[in-house]
Amino acid sequence: MYDFSRHKPPAGPIGAMSARAVLTSALDARGRSLIQTLRSDGPLVLRKSNPKGPEPLTHRSPDVARVALAAGTAGPLGGDDYALDVRVGAGSTLVLQEVSAMLILPGLSGAASRMTIRVEVEDGATFVWLAEPIIAAHRCNHRHEVRVTLAPDARMILREETLLGRHGEPAGDLSSRLRVTRDGTPLYDQQIAFGPASDGWEGAAVLDRHRAVGSVIAVDPDWIDAAPSVQPYAPTAALTPLAGPGVAIGAVAPDSLSLRQLLMRGLNELGPPWAT
Repeated sequence: MYDFSRHKPPAGPIGAMSARAVLTSALDARGRSLIQTLRSDGPLVLRKSNPKGPEPLTHRSPDVARVALAAGTAGPLGGDDYALDVRVGAGSTLVLQEVSAMLILPGLSGAASRMTIRVEVEDGATFVWLAEPIIAAHRCNHRHEVRVTLAPDARMILREETLLGRHGEPAGDLSSRLRVTRDGTPLYDQQIAFGPASDGWEGAAVLDRHRAVGSVIAVDPDWIDAAPSVQPYAPTAALTPLAGPGVAIGAVAPDSLSLRQLLMRGLNELGPPWAT
């Protein structure tokens, strides 16, 4: 039984919201993946779901556990504190989808909002997380952190996308960190910051004129001896091997649609079973 009570919400500004969600999967006696724990409250809503568009790795298999994450309210707003814990049980396969983009908005207090996501992928398990964009609206102040722990023979594909402001507006402040460890060893660790409180992100060496940035992290133990090679497959996108059995696909683009197309093109460069 997962100890949901250990996620006691911290004290926050008056009117701020705190939400905790827990998701775990397991393998049944027939070798099918199922949802073992599905708990959420307030603004974070977890629901069992069906395939949503193309799926790398799982390819809409009926024996896969699928869950959709939806926002129960607007935000997060300044001062809100959200957390999601995911455990993919040994041998199981879990696809985490998102219903829509996450719009980060300022709050009345001026305090920062926070989203913390912790993922553990156990022996022989597969995790597919196809996140929708995070939109940093004008005057927002948000901290987004994702930590993934992989077993040595776990597989994963994780997509993250960020849009700097809504159409025609300047970006708010957004700090994002993604850290992936495999068998206790760091595999990928990147932190980026955008908005008025950060320097240099609008320069030619970072985003230049672009306002959409994203990446896909793919990990496969079959690559332990030979990961895919470096491939700059577009002027603003590249596929780069990691120091381990994984690759990072990174891209910047003027808008959300162009970014998604570049990231999916990078997956197609990997070939089956990653191609969509």
